[in-house]
Amino acid sequence: MAVWAEQLQRELAGRGLAVASVPGKGRGLVAARGLAVASVPGKGRGLVAARSFFPGEVIICQEPYASTPNRISVGSSCDHCFASGNLRKCSVCRVAWYCGSVCQKEEWKLHQLECQAISALTEERKKMLTPTIRLMVKLILRRKLQSEKAIPSSATDNYDLVDALESHISKVDDNQLVLYAQMANLVQLILPSIELDLKEIAHTFSKFACNAHTICDPELRPLGTGLFPAISIINHSCVPNAVLLFEGRTAYVRALQPLSSNTEVSISYIETAATTLKRHNDLKQYFFTCTCPRCIKDSEEDALLEGYRCKDQKCDGFLLPDSGKKAYTCQKCSISRDEEEVKKVSSEILLLSDKASSFLSSGNNSEAGSVYKTIEQLEQKHYHSFSTTLLHTRETLLKIYMELQDWQTALMYCRLTIPVYERVYPPFHPMVGLQFYTCGKLEWLLEYTEDALKSLTRAADVLRITHGTQSQFMKELFGKLEEARAEVSFRLSSGDEQIS
Repeated sequence: MAVWAEQLQRELAGRGLAVASVPGKGRGLVAARGLAVASVPGKGRGLVAARSFFPGEVIICQEPYASTPNRISVGSSCDHCFASGNLRKCSVCRVAWYCGSVCQKEEWKLHQLECQAISALTEERKKMLTPTIRLMVKLILRRKLQSEKAIPSSATDNYDLVDALESHISKVDDNQLVLYAQMANLVQLILPSIELDLKEIAHTFSKFACNAHTICDPELRPLGTGLFPAISIINHSCVPNAVLLFEGRTAYVRALQPLSSNTEVSISYIETAATTLKRHNDLKQYFFTCTCPRCIKDSEEDALLEGYRCKDQKCDGFLLPDSGKKAYTCQKCSISRDEEEVKKVSSEILLLSDKASSFLSSGNNSEAGSVYKTIEQLEQKHYHSFSTTLLHTRETLLKIYMELQDWQTALMYCRLTIPVYERVYPPFHPMVGLQFYTCGKLEWLLEYTEDALKSLTRAADVLRITHGTQSQFMKELFGKLEEARAEVSFRLSSGDEQIS
């Protein structure tokens, strides 16, 4: 058994937990929560269910070993709990922010050391404190405090688990290796009083690239980055049976479907609403090729997501590449579109996209919306209705018109995205629930009460599985849902009718 597993075994055994043999998976460590760490053929280690889990049940939760807010979030979220609002800056280092005295005290032993190190830096060097550098500094300081018994450690919260994470350093290209070495030297400058192994630090930076998780709020907006060693054991699948979400900075893995004993737990590391080629490109940073059932299927799903539509506007077929004829042929009616014609329209869309992005980045939402509408019109003729390209354009238009507070137009685009979300994501996926939630809020705002009730009900059905039921976010959703039910009941009793 590997060193990391022996360490985990000793700590778990000290808690009176069993070591078990998992059929077909090898020898694993069964925790009280009903999990085993086991060797999974073709994947290395993995997390396996040692009992049954029902949809929505928490499989595992973990606080980060180390975490840090994004640069763009500095000043907008608490360094400890990632909450927003009522934030105050540390008066000494002027880098850390806290939402109150409770979080400041929780973080104090670690931040006291970090604060001393940051305060000694020049203003120029403070500008070099990227989230990744700060994450490394916090990790080193946490290891130091645990080794000195100044803060506690546990089976799922100790540096040995971080040490056991795979770095894939032998597969990293030379330019990245040089960058890791430079970053390690910077960490040494920040922590001159601690004797560091710069080679080990460089390896740990490589571990961040393939093991750290983006911490998001309940609506999947990025807040920061955290290292969760126990959760990093969970392998990827493009058809996962579990989902990783966060409450504050605490990570929760919940089952998306019934899991039986001896089933490997899987989550998705990437956006799954994409072609196989795009998914595999996105997975390159993790140094493996996914061989899940979706990745070894035929190319028809990819052709649908790629989304070129039939030349006959009355046909709802999608095009498959026909390399022999240098054309794309409809899988339904066999009409072909010339490859050059497809490239010409794609180029026109690309030029317009550059123009629209320029307006958007300069804050000119009105002009950006106008150009994106033109793009959407071209894409409707060029792409199938389930194309992810057309979907992303409509998602952008939804965001633009939300910013412009044009609720009616925003609702139109939100409604257009939902059938595609239901096609490209599994039924219980947080993106599906959140899109219904957005739709419901817009419908409520526009007083389409019965429609809002339907959308919010659908949102709650999905999100109670992915998000649980106890968070403030879910309590607010349930509150809106009850309000919509009461309003619909009142309208029905008074004979009012809704026009939408």
